[in-house]
Amino acid sequence: MPDSSRTAVGSILRRCWPLVAAVPLGAVCGGAYALVAPVEYQANAYVMVVPETTGDSSTAVDFAQAYGRVITQPEILLDAAASTGVPVAQLAPLVQAVTSPDAPMIQITGSAGSAARSAKEANAVADSLVSFGNAASKQTRVKLLTFAAAALPDRPSSPSRTLDLAVGAAAGLLVGGLGTMARQSLSGNAGNAGNAADAAGTALPLPRSTEAATEAAAEPVPELEPVGAEADGADGAAPAESRHRRPAAQGRR
Repeated sequence: MPDSSRTAVGSILRRCWPLVAAVPLGAVCGGAYALVAPVEYQANAYVMVVPETTGDSSTAVDFAQAYGRVITQPEILLDAAASTGVPVAQLAPLVQAVTSPDAPMIQITGSAGSAARSAKEANAVADSLVSFGNAASKQTRVKLLTFAAAALPDRPSSPSRTLDLAVGAAAGLLVGGLGTMARQSLSGNAGNAGNAADAAGTALPLPRSTEAATEAAAEPVPELEPVGAEADGADGAAPAESRHRRPAAQGRR
């Protein structure tokens, strides 16, 4: 590898090492979660609502949605709890129902730690719902039928190793990106502070007029010598000269 390429790679690693380290670390954490997370299986059973009157399909769809909403009620789960041996309070969060706005079909999903138990729970709840709905068929004028029984799932629904690895890597990417941005921001602030300190310590150049005034103030002032005798002589000579000039002026007159 050329020296320039090595230098560029080294510079990138120094600036982005939190991102480079966080992505594989997040993927490892996601894989570890997939290994230690409890396994869960899901099985689906289907119940169909059939109207007693021909051509009244909209009523069947409405009742299918209504039964789907009350699937976890104790009145429906009592028979299922008795057949599976799971208390109603524990069975309710393990069962879900999904309905369609266009078809009178109810999908009942049972969740458990084993494939056999998940299928048993879904079938038991489906049978219990059929019995509960048919007991009121005279009032509702619809019947419930078991359309398809739940089969044993061939693989667990969770955890998904691929999904957990992807989620871990994405979380590492997010954390590493934030760490890299914070590190670059701190480095930029430190550099700006150093530049400000250097600028404050540098003396600004003075204008020429200011420099001249400063130099003149710095030059030493010469000392004055005493001149008293010369001053006295000058003062004495001046009256004599004036006396000599006065007679000449008078003679002219």
